[in-house]
Amino acid sequence: MAVFLITLGLFLLIALGMAVGYIFQQKSLAGSCGGLSTIGIDKECDCDNPCEARQERERKAELEKNRIDIKNI
Repeated sequence: MAVFLITLGLFLLIALGMAVGYIFQQKSLAGSCGGLSTIGIDKECDCDNPCEARQERERKAELEKNRIDIKNI
């Protein structure tokens, strides 16, 4: 039990140190959106053509984008 408490205390101390360091940097949290595109990679996989499920999602999104909504007229 003593080993567990020492390990838990060590992890909490490390987490506290990282939190304090991040607070002193005065940066806002940033997500990873576009992470790979910032280094020039367009997609995550190496395949030339996306799978059928993704093609269907892209086709539906394109149709939804081009749809005319009666409320907007």
